[in-house]
Amino acid sequence: MTDSGAVESLLQEALEVYANEPTVRTELETYARRLQEPLRVAVAGMVKAGKSTLLNAIIGEEIAPTGTGECTRIITWYRHASTPRITAYPVEGEPWLLPLTRVEGQLVFDLGGRPAAEVERIVVEWPAENLRAMTLIDTPGIASLSEDVSKRSTGFLTPQDTPSEADAVIYLMRHLHASDVTFLEAFRDTSAASAGTVNALAVLSRADEVGAGRIDSLISASRVADRYRTDPSLRALVLDVLPMAGLLAQSSRTLRQAEYEAFVTLAGLERTQRERMLLSADRFVAGCTALGIADDDGRRLLDRFGLFGVRLGSALVRGGAANATALAHELSRRSGLDLLLALVTKQFDARSSTLRARTALAGLEALVRTHPRAGSSVLVTGIERIKANAHEIRELQLLSALRSDEVPLPSSVTADAERLIGGSGVAPAERLALEPDAHAEDIRTASLAELGRWRALTENPLVDRGALEACHVVMRSCEELVARAGAPGPLAKLGG
Repeated sequence: MTDSGAVESLLQEALEVYANEPTVRTELETYARRLQEPLRVAVAGMVKAGKSTLLNAIIGEEIAPTGTGECTRIITWYRHASTPRITAYPVEGEPWLLPLTRVEGQLVFDLGGRPAAEVERIVVEWPAENLRAMTLIDTPGIASLSEDVSKRSTGFLTPQDTPSEADAVIYLMRHLHASDVTFLEAFRDTSAASAGTVNALAVLSRADEVGAGRIDSLISASRVADRYRTDPSLRALVLDVLPMAGLLAQSSRTLRQAEYEAFVTLAGLERTQRERMLLSADRFVAGCTALGIADDDGRRLLDRFGLFGVRLGSALVRGGAANATALAHELSRRSGLDLLLALVTKQFDARSSTLRARTALAGLEALVRTHPRAGSSVLVTGIERIKANAHEIRELQLLSALRSDEVPLPSSVTADAERLIGGSGVAPAERLALEPDAHAEDIRTASLAELGRWRALTENPLVDRGALEACHVVMRSCEELVARAGAPGPLAKLGG
């Protein structure tokens, strides 16, 4: 495990070295606090990629403004708190509280007439369970037509001389563009330390549009995601690529009884009649009116679920979704949200302390280099010692190198190396390709077999030096798996 305690101790030493420099001390104190906070996960992507919609889906409530309003141009933090509160932090001046206002169930931010350009960030504190383990950060669109808006996101997420404000990123895209790759490369290499680790997930966030709203749209989108997953330019930058119907994910989490009843009515129609209704928004609203569904309710249903969601919801009711709760759960699963949440837990939450320690260490390294002082050489030594012993950071660095084809390992073992260092998840069973409920003895047996296999590879005199270093990282991972298998019974995660 990454020794967060060692990083924290080194930060305390740094505070003593820079005792007479208030600005540097403030930055060091910020890194120390980040070690104690939940993981910071940014939701990023180009304009209209569906960032706020996805964020609402993850939180489970419609508290992130969607559309093109002023507040979507402001970086917005979502943190867990027992009492709801919204605070605006201006570029200059004192912060102020925003009113808690809902319009048709959606939270609306009212800046009181102040322009968005004068607001540095908005912080939303909310009692949502999914915010306990991570702080979500909604960012304005990358590559926006507004240069100022785009600069806000890139400057926040990929600063030149300091670590990113985010520990990890969920990156949304509709199609793979050069600007997507450019941003992800910058995020991987951000900070002067250039840690070069992989800490991003890519999401095809409007996957239902790939098939023009047909009920098999997500199948088509899955094929696109599979192609992107193996794309050399993207593979080195993200842990995984998955398709998701963001609008459906958001609406499934907030499905209302009246909407379920509308789906029941639509499910009772003859197929041809229902499909004719879904040829256009006007036809749908007119058809709803003829069925006794109010015009506004019909429009709202289409706005909230889209053509794909209406088709899928009707089909699921016909297939046996007997109540609103059952339909909501199945829509959430079909949208791709459940898979995304599982990946966030598996790849981000499980590595939370590692990613936070990496951020703090990178920040300290940048400060020491740009502000050398008497005694700072001791800090440099401490940084190098921690980096040498921080095995989980070395795993992430090796994963990035393997996916960039920078390690001369035989192709026959590269995929196994990725898996063993946590490329498919950090739990022992995931690393060893065993069943999730594998017991300690199974873990031990498989770990020892892998350790012997990689040790034999290092004894081959023809193995390149770079490959040899990679083998040693993999062997260390196997050794930790063996050590963790000492306790009887099913194992918990390795990592975190």
